[in-house]
This record gives sequence, structure tokens and C-alpha cells, in this order.
Amino acid sequence: MTETTPGTPPATTSTPDASGTLDEALERLHSSGPERDGWLSNHAPMAVEALVRNGQAATVHRWLDHYRAKLEDMPDRFAEVTPANWREALGDPRRIADWAVYFERETADRPWREVLAEWWPRLLPGIAGGATHPAIRLGHSVRTLLTTEETGPRVKEVAHALGYWAARHQPLPPLAPLAPARTAADALDAVPRVPDQSGGI
Repeated sequence: MTETTPGTPPATTSTPDASGTLDEALERLHSSGPERDGWLSNHAPMAVEALVRNGQAATVHRWLDHYRAKLEDMPDRFAEVTPANWREALGDPRRIADWAVYFERETADRPWREVLAEWWPRLLPGIAGGATHPAIRLGHSVRTLLTTEETGPRVKEVAHALGYWAARHQPLPPLAPLAPARTAADALDAVPRVPDQSGGI
């Protein structure tokens, strides 16, 4: 039986990567935006982390070469996010690049754990934004930092994941009870439609 010290990450079965492949892949990806075609999430940062973790580092760059056609450049900056105006920028997808820069600055000035501890409670109510992909991406990046060496590209990945979540932050409306229905189809018909059916969530 393996004993662990309280507060330390549990042992994992991942394969250590001494090749630097993950950092190289993240550096390639950080010039790309977190979405394509207006709202589809860029899965590459999560995929390369999973490949490296599962002993497939040698395949990462070939996989990225194949996925490259699905990547788009990071959008242009819109307006700077600051400690004074972040609330008005929350949930504004036009500010994706602004949020990325904001969190790059925050994680350069303070430990990433401190930034995360401050921001995840603020972002959690909007977890549905981006179909939860920003939170999933953040989970991959945090797992990496908790279980491997802390490097610049890995901390920057936390910043970009937080920035994506902040830009796509979308709180769900309050739940409203529905009247009993005779059939599943009747119950579905009673669910109010989302007014704006364009784009993603």
C-alpha cells in the first residue's frame, strides 16, 4: 500500500517526458487562438498534454502538423483588461487575446497557484461557456504543473486557459421547475428555448 502525504498530488502512472516535447508543443500553440470558425474549441493543448502523459511524446509534433489546418491565429487585441475593468470584460469573446495577456502578466508577477486560487471562484459560475472546454483545458494545464516540472510554457498554458474561460464566461440562468408531463416528448417541449441559437455556448 502506498502512503501519500496530505496535500500532495497522488501518484500517477504517466510516463515522464525528458525530451521537452510538451514545452515545444505548447510554444507552437500559444500563437494560436483557443477557437476556430467562431466558436469551436481548439483541442490541441489538451491533446498534446494527454499524448505526452501517456508516453506518446514522439508522436506529438506529427499530430500537431496534421491538426495545424484547424488552428487559427490568436485574435487581435480589443482593449486591455485591468484589475479595475475586468468585470466588464468577463464573458466578452472579443477580449480573448486581452484576457490571455492579462493572465500572462498575472502569472509572471505572482505564483500561478495564487492566481488560480483567486480566479477559479470568480470563473466557476460561468463554467458552461465554451461548452466547458476552457475549464477542461485548465484542468490539463494544472495537472501538468502539479505532477511535473514548472516551466515557462506550462505556466503560460495556465494563463491562456484562464483567459479563454474568462472570455467565454457564461453563467447559466436560474433553474425553474416545470410542470409534470405525460411523456418525455411533452417534457422536452415544455423546456424554454435559448433565445439566441447562433454560435456555441
